[in-house]
Amino acid sequence: MTEDLDQLRSLARDVFAKELTPHQERFAEQHEVDRDLWRRFGELGLVCISIPEEYGGGGGTFAHEAVLIEEQARALDSSWGNSVHSGIVAHYLRNYGSEEQKRRWLPRLASGDLVAAIAMSEPGAGSDLQAVRTRAVRNGDEYVINGAKTFITNGAQAELIIVVAKTDADQGAHGISLIVVETAEVEGFRRGRVLDKLGLEGQDTSELFFDDVRVPVGNLLGEQEGQGFVQLMQQLPQERLLIAVAAVAGMETALELTLDYVKQRQAFGRELIKFQNTKFELAECATEVAVARAFLDQCIEQHVEGRLDVPTAAMAKMWTTERLCRVADRCLQLFGGYGYMKEYPIARIWADARVQKIYGGTNEIMKEIIGRSL
Repeated sequence: MTEDLDQLRSLARDVFAKELTPHQERFAEQHEVDRDLWRRFGELGLVCISIPEEYGGGGGTFAHEAVLIEEQARALDSSWGNSVHSGIVAHYLRNYGSEEQKRRWLPRLASGDLVAAIAMSEPGAGSDLQAVRTRAVRNGDEYVINGAKTFITNGAQAELIIVVAKTDADQGAHGISLIVVETAEVEGFRRGRVLDKLGLEGQDTSELFFDDVRVPVGNLLGEQEGQGFVQLMQQLPQERLLIAVAAVAGMETALELTLDYVKQRQAFGRELIKFQNTKFELAECATEVAVARAFLDQCIEQHVEGRLDVPTAAMAKMWTTERLCRVADRCLQLFGGYGYMKEYPIARIWADARVQKIYGGTNEIMKEIIGRSL
């Protein structure tokens, strides 16, 4: 931690306590945050905080993104999809966009005037990105996009979407390209259902449909077609580290809530914390949290310095999300019947935790990546 990160943490904690925590039920009911929230956070400098200032961002590093994710977890919010918007999409534009593309899109992402999403998953293709069937066929100076996407975070609100598509269906992974679609500028783009999920109820996760959507060839990310799969592989470690940050923050929040609860709740005439079983359960949880935090901080340091490799990022994602599910479940158990009630945050943490072993590449895929490096 530095003084700069401490100041950011203090700001985020105060803002999230006012803008996120009190509105969780409403976000869950409407399956999305208020659209104006993006602009308010943009005005405060909390959006695209790791993007250079010359493109409207905060000029920070991945460590700044991590602080925001941690404070969002402490605010008991899983609705605001900033980690996808700022931590993922903005960095595809930063790393692969032309100078014109970066100046055209990044400032509007940073201000919150555009909400961003990346459309990878399809009904028949999740972790296997080579199997995507969405096509982008060049026709003169345009691409014509056809296909369907699902499980798209920020999909209901997104106005800028990076679409993973096949520009050459005969080339496998070498035929994949990333193409930017501004939804207000095209015809043939449709949003499907906002999906009804087990957890993350306040986060809009949607189906998207592209029916002869035409975009300029200048919306291709990269200097030529066929670079999309490599671009995805280069950026997925950051996405997986973002998930690991959220997992550890979730573990820490679950443990903190549970410690407060067992020190107040009584059974058989004494506080729950005085029972050996309670102490032993929480001792194991606290140890898992401490080990996870140490590993995560090491990975963040490596990533900021440009040294984090793909297998280590996969280890971080797999290990922390597995431990999050274990810690959340054990903590919920100590709440007894109240832990099963949605009005208690531990129930939401438990439900939200499960998907982290799935998205960003399933943990089974993480094991395959790690195994190949051995």
